[in-house]
Amino acid sequence: MMKIGLLSDTHNSLHPGIKDFFKDVDEIWHCGDMGTIKIAEALSEIAPVKGVYGNIDGQDVRAHFNQFHIFDCEKFRVLMTHIGGYPGKYNKDALQRIIKYKPGIFVCGHSHILKVIYDDKYQLLHINPGAAGKYGIHKVITFMRFTIEGDQIRDFEIGEYPRTTKAPS
Repeated sequence: MMKIGLLSDTHNSLHPGIKDFFKDVDEIWHCGDMGTIKIAEALSEIAPVKGVYGNIDGQDVRAHFNQFHIFDCEKFRVLMTHIGGYPGKYNKDALQRIIKYKPGIFVCGHSHILKVIYDDKYQLLHINPGAAGKYGIHKVITFMRFTIEGDQIRDFEIGEYPRTTKAPS
């Protein structure tokens, strides 16, 4: 059994609620746009971090993380990227990897919109945790946690907080 903390789009800002929300997770998955490597370092003080770089990430993040990360968790193959799209609208690079690796879980960020959608066509659970940082189009800060046990995903919980900083004009 693995308890997972999932977030994306921190844009160099960690909400103070993340530490408590993720305190009992076994791993933290970050779907890109960390901002700086210091975000991954801070998260790693809570639990081990798996991640990918996003479009705003510089060389400090890209030196530690790839654009795509494919790994197994319990009985699931997981595919993680930052810009991936959604069921029926996957981007080309993500779709190629979905077809090749046949993940049971596909996680991505970028849209700043939290969504959990089962894709019947590719038989995978698509998860986008929304945006955990202060900057962007989102109105609330969101991140998630859930449990993977064998071939089951359960206990989805959402951390949701007001965004205190407006997007730049």
